[in-house]
Amino acid sequence: MTWKSFHRRGEVLREVIAVADARRDGRLPLDVAGVRETFTDELDLLGALQLRWHTRLAGRIERELMVQPMDLEAAVVAAWHGAADEIPGIRAILDHYSAAPTSEEVARAIATANAKEHGMLAVMSGKAAIDDALAARVGAQIAERAHATYAGPAAPQPTEPLSLVDRLRAVIAA
Repeated sequence: MTWKSFHRRGEVLREVIAVADARRDGRLPLDVAGVRETFTDELDLLGALQLRWHTRLAGRIERELMVQPMDLEAAVVAAWHGAADEIPGIRAILDHYSAAPTSEEVARAIATANAKEHGMLAVMSGKAAIDDALAARVGAQIAERAHATYAGPAAPQPTEPLSLVDRLRAVIAA
């Protein structure tokens, strides 16, 4: 991958995330310009979105644990909620493909990613060690709790363009 293609991939991925956040329908936005040229197939795009979710979640967990280090499980659940609020489109896509994978290959990839995420949740909540065989099961319970207690982000409000008079009022008020 060249430097130019690396940056192009990042640009397309940001646009995919923006469209997914606006739609929140759980479908991969394969109609975004550049997706078919940049990503080899839906699994490639799904993997990139999964990686974005995982890194956002890991970062949120670290921040939550700095602020609230006493109840580790509550901090992990709060971090999961925060990550889902920040990138709701990705969360909707991952939930959709977990429930209804489009192929065996997608099902295996999602199952592997979920097991790794569940292991991380269990370890970061202090419920399991990194090499614990039960970590994925314990983490799955934490993920279920996060899902069950998640209210979801507020629906995006359509914004109408401000008229010239409204913009002038805003400038005068400032």
